[in-house]
Amino acid sequence: MKTQVIVPAAGIGTRLKAATSKPLLELKGKPLIVYALEVFEHCSCVHSVILVGGKENLAAFKKIISKYKIKKVVKVIEGGATRRDSVSNGLKVLDADTEIVMIHDGARPFITIELVQTCCSVGTKAEALVTAVPVKATIKRVNSSTMTVEATLDRSKLWQVQTPQVFKRKLIVKAHKEVQLHDPCDDAVLVEKLGMDVKVVMGEEKNIKITTKEDVELAEMILD
Repeated sequence: MKTQVIVPAAGIGTRLKAATSKPLLELKGKPLIVYALEVFEHCSCVHSVILVGGKENLAAFKKIISKYKIKKVVKVIEGGATRRDSVSNGLKVLDADTEIVMIHDGARPFITIELVQTCCSVGTKAEALVTAVPVKATIKRVNSSTMTVEATLDRSKLWQVQTPQVFKRKLIVKAHKEVQLHDPCDDAVLVEKLGMDVKVVMGEEKNIKITTKEDVELAEMILD
């Protein structure tokens, strides 16, 4: 089954407060976006990649793809105002014969070939799946007005969701078209709103998302 990957990388990284856009931020001399793209480049189950970026970064993305000889990125397109808009733009340019869609945040550089291959394998059977890891910390629900604890949640049932997330093409296209949710936290929630089951695949602890300056420092430690 033909699998294409959509990599949304249009975020400007407001919380990062960096001089450059987050996808172009260098980690140990290599642009952040390259780390994930190189993994997909070496995954036999991935047919090709659609990279979605901000208009101001498209030319830079194309130069990076050429410099690092990333051949599986076949389309570099402009994103939208939100992550959902960017993914929707990617869905519109999928190849006609694509059956499975993998979506992965460009700000998660530490995925592995093994994780992607597992997602591909499970994705041929499941309609939808997310990668996730069990929550380790104690989680409390807090009243934001009074800043008091309302409940301590059962962490045995709580998982921290990551990407990649994998969907049958028809399902994720339908979810993006029909579910009215302005700013979903991920693509899986759109599928959940359709009443569909979402499979969970064990993710990886180091599969962090780069959001803050502290995340950059942690990423560099991982690389070391």
